[in-house]
Amino acid sequence: MSSNARKLHVEQPERNTQKQTQEQVKVHVHRKRWVSTGEKFLYSLVSAAALAASVFVVSHASTTDQLNRDLQQLENKIDKQQVENENLKYEIKELSNPERILEIAKQNGLKVRQSKVKQANTVNGN
Repeated sequence: MSSNARKLHVEQPERNTQKQTQEQVKVHVHRKRWVSTGEKFLYSLVSAAALAASVFVVSHASTTDQLNRDLQQLENKIDKQQVENENLKYEIKELSNPERILEIAKQNGLKVRQSKVKQANTVNGN
């Protein structure tokens, strides 16, 4: 048996040496990339252009909105001023009534020599 044990003991190192002597070959597999470098560049460029266009559109819309608000405020001011002008024209007509003028003249002791009172025409500075 001792001779058999020696054979087993000797055979085991031979197996290990056979495994060590085998060359390991590494195969480099080139994986195909899902997106190439050029495509990444193009996608980045298109994304940047889309972002710039959206910023421009939002900026333009904001500017247009502000201009519309300013225009509306000016139109409201014009409407108020026109109403005020109409009120003042009506007040001018009331205050320039000849009967009223004669009454104020009599209250202040002025005498009217002619019974005919003519209303002066207004001169427009246009």
